Amino acid sequence: QLQLVESGGGLVQPGGSLRLSCAASGFTLDDYDIGWFRQAPGKEREGVSCIRASGGSTKYADSVMGRFTISRDNAKNTVYLQMNSLKVEDTADYYCAADPRRSSVAFRPMCLIPGTYDYWGQGTQVTVSS
Repeated sequence: QLQLVESGGGLVQPGGSLRLSCAASGFTLDDYDIGWFRQAPGKEREGVSCIRASGGSTKYADSVMGRFTISRDNAKNTVYLQMNSLKVEDTADYYCAADPRRSSVAFRPMCLIPGTYDYWGQGTQVTVSS
């Protein structure tokens, strides 16, 4: 059993904050690289942020740089996405995804590409509206 469950989505006003959680079961999360992705209706799924299994490397899409922060708590087997200064264009379904630990060379070039991940959660909806 490999399972990822996202939570923390909801409705928030522009400028507000949300904290998304991705809880893992059936495997040890610190053995996996994790990515956060989002998809709005009629749009391609895009990478938002990613974090290496070791926690030593992270990457962010330009659109969220400086506003979102990815982190992991190995004791809780959970990865988080803190979302601040939310904008209407952040509205989307948000997914976390996991892939077995990659090399340090491979991580950053690939970690925001959806097709490179094997395991996905069910998604959580984020709506930013006034």
